[in-house]
Amino acid sequence: MVSFLIFLGVFLSMECVTWLTHKFVMHGFMWYFHSDHHQPKYAHTFERNDIFFVIFAVPSIVLFYFGVQQGLNYLFFIALGITTYGFCYFIVHDVLIHQRFKWFKNTKNKYLVGLRKAHKVHHKHLGKQDGECFGMLFVPFKYYKI
Repeated sequence: MVSFLIFLGVFLSMECVTWLTHKFVMHGFMWYFHSDHHQPKYAHTFERNDIFFVIFAVPSIVLFYFGVQQGLNYLFFIALGITTYGFCYFIVHDVLIHQRFKWFKNTKNKYLVGLRKAHKVHHKHLGKQDGECFGMLFVPFKYYKI
């Protein structure tokens, strides 16, 4: 039970980490890597912004490594929470919102439509200033209205 609570707590807290990282790192000193993501069309399959997947994966890999060394200790469940959030982020951000993979093109689900609306509001700003809606899985309720 404690392992599940660690996993769940980390998964939920990753939304705060994501919001803070998106607002102050991606739209701050690492804007160079994130800026191509705010352009209307992608020139390539990959973009500089994809480096953030690697940046978030490194702590998970390290935590998984040390978490299995002593028989699935708490570090493993921290890594599992981070990785599961990363997977959800990928599905929501790259598949649902940006349609880099055409898997959920015609969803009518209010929650998923709300996520797309909030992210479109975020992307209306092409520069790093004046951004809004920096979260990913939890966005203001006003975007859930159809």
